[in-house]
Amino acid sequence: MALRRLFQLSSLLGSAVRVTLRRNVGLSAVLLNRAKELDPVQKLFVDKIREYNVKSKSAGGVVDAGPNYQKNMTEEIAKLQRLYGGGDMAKFPDFKFPEPKLDEVAK
Repeated sequence: MALRRLFQLSSLLGSAVRVTLRRNVGLSAVLLNRAKELDPVQKLFVDKIREYNVKSKSAGGVVDAGPNYQKNMTEEIAKLQRLYGGGDMAKFPDFKFPEPKLDEVAK
């Protein structure tokens, strides 16, 4: 009886350990990847993302947009203002919902 109980506990413990290891494989892969040097393709991708981040901060918006982009943007904003009644298109609108007037019903 005690031997059977010991086998049950060991199988439960083994399955719990397997589940924990399976769940932590993703985390351990990330940690091991940080410890090693990135492969060339990953390194190139990360470098391009960092370069774009620096360029976008220095440009204050879209990178390498040019005057054509700005012209199209102002035209599209003007169209939207005509369609939706003007206002500031860069600001989220304020919604006001008045309380409805309800009539009491006599029983």
